[in-house]
Order: sequence, then structure tokens, then C-alpha cells
Amino acid sequence: MAHSDITVGVLVGNPRPASRTATVAAEVGRQVADAVGGRVGPVVDLAMHGGAVLDPDSATVQHDMELVSGVDILIVTSPTYKATYTGLLKGFFDRFGSVSLDGVSAVPVMVGGAAHHAMAGEVHLRPLLVELGAVVPTRSLYVVDSELDHLTDTVSTWLSREGAPLANALRTAPAQ
Repeated sequence: MAHSDITVGVLVGNPRPASRTATVAAEVGRQVADAVGGRVGPVVDLAMHGGAVLDPDSATVQHDMELVSGVDILIVTSPTYKATYTGLLKGFFDRFGSVSLDGVSAVPVMVGGAAHHAMAGEVHLRPLLVELGAVVPTRSLYVVDSELDHLTDTVSTWLSREGAPLANALRTAPAQ
């Protein structure tokens, strides 16, 4: 796969539109795309769907499911609610089959108010992504609200550690 063919999708699981979670997701997507020589797109913000996520006949939600299933790298971002990801994100992923993300390298990202929930991405979000067939080659990124003022540096520091495993996963991924 040529580098310019690498697509980095962004999925935001916050029920609030224009959220801090969306800001984090956009920055992670941008930096990951730059690091792998790819491009960002599509961006799916589940806040735009609201209750339609639970409607099995929603063509818009079905379309977004197809979009995120077709990317090379998927940045999956959620605020931390009750020490885990949101019900909105869970409801969206409940619509997927067990291998719907086969061939996708996923990056779990969570945003929270306190560092004591920092393992939520590893303990809760990673297993969900693996269950759907995604490869999760990096450690999750947990961004504490107090880091938002220097978000670019926070993501860059994480990516300096996790960029190599992500690039290796892309080299070994089967063609979609």
C-alpha cells in the first residue's frame, strides 16, 4: 500500500457535538496521518446521530459504519463515563458484526477529568475493538482535561512511543 493510500478515520463517541473529545480526536488523527504519510478522512461524530444509533434502519448510521470499516487506521475516541467509554459509542459498535473491523488498525483514545481512569482505554475500549476484528497495535492514549492546553505536545509524546508499532501493523496488514 502506497503511503498516500493510507486513510486515517476518526470516530468520536461523545454525545455532545463540538466536544473536547472531538478536538482530541482531530489532533490524534492529524498527527497519525502525518506520521504514516496518509490522509485524514472520514470523520464520524456520533453526536450528530443521537438516538438514530439505536435505529437499525438508519441509512445515515449504516453509511457511517461502512465508512469507518473501510479505513486503514481508525482513531476511536470517547470521553470517560463511569470509568469506561460512552453508551453512544457502545450502541454504534453493537451494530457491527464480529469481524467488521477486520484489516483495520485501531487506536483507542479516551479523554477524562482525572488520571486515575487512565487504564480505561486498555481495559475497556481495546477489547471492544479487538472483538470487532481490529488490530490494536499501540497502547491507548488517555488525555486528561488539564493536558488540553498542550494537546499537540501530549499527542506527539504518545506518538513518539507508539508510532513504530502502528507503522509495523500497516506493513503487515492484509489489503482491504
